[in-house]
Amino acid sequence: MDLSTVHIGVNKLKKKKRVGRGVGSGHGKTASRGAKGQWASAGAKKPTSLFEGGQMQLFRRIPKRGFSHATWDRTFHVVNVGDLDAHFQEGETVDQETLKKVGLANGPADGVRILGTGELTKRLVIKAHHFTKSAAEKIVAKGGTAEVIPPPKKPVRNKMKPRPPKQK
Repeated sequence: MDLSTVHIGVNKLKKKKRVGRGVGSGHGKTASRGAKGQWASAGAKKPTSLFEGGQMQLFRRIPKRGFSHATWDRTFHVVNVGDLDAHFQEGETVDQETLKKVGLANGPADGVRILGTGELTKRLVIKAHHFTKSAAEKIVAKGGTAEVIPPPKKPVRNKMKPRPPKQK
């Protein structure tokens, strides 16, 4: 054996199958799709995993009950005043980033809610999206501040173009 015969019979560039080019193309008049049937025409969709052979699908047979707010509900990290007292020093500023560093607000959420459970013995500057009445009272009583982070502004949706002013 020598190197001149190594590559004999090996086709690195295989020609693309050109279908739909007539009877003389080697793929016949039906372009290798066969006669009629589900897969013969263009646009035939293969059945998905939910397709049950034409019978009524399971998700359509099962009764639907209830209602879910999950599509627009917002999730908040809930932190008690007593937890803040245990994890922060006098005069510190508490916000969502510092809570995450301490481990009180892990994971994704839309904001932070401060609840009034526990006792507060330190003066803290707390920035959160919501405070309960008792939590805000406890924070202010120790000389701290409870700053509410405003929610994002709702987008202005102009459904109609403004009418031009009437000329007199």
